[in-house]
Amino acid sequence: MNHTLILGIGNSLLSDEGAGVHALSYLQTHHPELENVLYLDGGTLSFTLASWIEDCDSLVVFDAAELHMPAGCVKTFAGADMDAFLGAAKRSAHEVGLMDLMDIARLTDHLPANRAVIGIQPDYMDWGMQPTQAVHRALPIAVNEAVKLIETWNNEQLVNHATESKQFRNTTSAESPETGA
Repeated sequence: MNHTLILGIGNSLLSDEGAGVHALSYLQTHHPELENVLYLDGGTLSFTLASWIEDCDSLVVFDAAELHMPAGCVKTFAGADMDAFLGAAKRSAHEVGLMDLMDIARLTDHLPANRAVIGIQPDYMDWGMQPTQAVHRALPIAVNEAVKLIETWNNEQLVNHATESKQFRNTTSAESPETGA
């Protein structure tokens, strides 16, 4: 079964650093209708997340990101753009960075074809359980980006599946002894 992993990363004890975790929670609360979606609070990342990434067909990551934009701005990086963004970004102070996890998936030939990171520009990253107002206002924007991606990917999978089924039926019909072929 095809499924999408929604990964929220960050430290929710450090205000805007927890933007990814807050976005994950917002998505779960406001879009319970999404099917074949697995929600995972990735915290401050670790190698244990590699197996989750390897097992999914599509991946959406929410994270606080240095976008060099005003606080609360949201930017989506999908596919190769995600890879380039992660490769150019400052390495994480956490145990392992998101790029490291993508490299593990790539090396094991399990990199999700559909993948994106949705970055939210933080304002304040110090002790605090809630994001700043700028990041709080950005949560629905980031979540809407994720929903659009998931819907697009699901529609593409439906089209691909229908095309494959049609090709299979045509091949089967052409080879059928009843058709005289």
